[in-house]
Amino acid sequence: MNENLKNETQEINGQPVPEIEVPETPAAPEAPAVPEEPEVVESMEDYSRELESSLRKIHEGDVMEGEVIAFNEHGVILDLSYYATGRVPVEEMSADPSFNIMTDVQIGDRFQAIVKSVDDGKGNILLSKKAAETEYSWDILKRMKEEKTVITGTVSETVRAGAIMYVEGIRGFIPASKLDVKYVEDTSPYLGRKLSVQVFEVDEERQKLILSAKELATQAYMEQQEASISRLQVGSIVQGTVESLQNYGAFVDLGDGISGLLHISEISDTRIAHPKAVLRTGQTVSVMIRKIENGKVSLSMKAVQEAKEQETEEEAREYRSEYVPNNPFADLLKDFLK
Repeated sequence: MNENLKNETQEINGQPVPEIEVPETPAAPEAPAVPEEPEVVESMEDYSRELESSLRKIHEGDVMEGEVIAFNEHGVILDLSYYATGRVPVEEMSADPSFNIMTDVQIGDRFQAIVKSVDDGKGNILLSKKAAETEYSWDILKRMKEEKTVITGTVSETVRAGAIMYVEGIRGFIPASKLDVKYVEDTSPYLGRKLSVQVFEVDEERQKLILSAKELATQAYMEQQEASISRLQVGSIVQGTVESLQNYGAFVDLGDGISGLLHISEISDTRIAHPKAVLRTGQTVSVMIRKIENGKVSLSMKAVQEAKEQETEEEAREYRSEYVPNNPFADLLKDFLK
């Protein structure tokens, strides 16, 4: 501004003019900052992996691993992390006759399968899980045997000598002697039953797979026995059923899967040549628990009789103690009770 003009505006008639303060216009509020989208940083390694996956060549016989993304009664669709999806027809899923694709397959399941064709005519890679199982299952079974892996499966067939169960696509045989704790005479009730087994013998060269449920069944039986036996008390009198007769005594079923030995010397006060002289199979008897040792229960019928006689004597003794001298029948009762 010109200095003379400035002076004129500051003085009028020689009097100073106060400056007029012009209020500042308030600044407009700033708009809230919009959060930026996090930047996805992909390394060259990620790009290389994706490029390699998309460019790799697939050949028949290759083994691919995929994740189940869809399935129906006709087969399974797999995500192979490849430009094409994989398709496994239902007949190529398992060699197990009891296999049911609608109940045995879940979305998200992962498994390996062998390439049967790089194009099934619809842009999918045709695969076979059954073929992959056949090729790699023996190694898996050998490892299961070493690690004593517990396998749960369904019996798909029964024969006179045992039962059939498929494990990792391989036909396994469970002998009748290894179906349960004791030898199984009739295997037919096991058809369709779920069993927990372990690999007992595996021989890839002879294509032989033997399974066994006996060890696991025995372990469960022993645990049940221990729990049941812990509820028994030495000296208590219980009811039981004679289940078998032997030269040395009888085995009595006490219930809850517990059997006790009734030795021949504990059956009767008199000497007998064989338990069948007094007992018969299926007979209900009262026995006293004499001893429990190492999971074995010793019983006695003779001790029950002795306990009853002792109880009778105690009752008679109590009755004699109530004798009243002035009772007109006292002398008669006294002589009677001698």
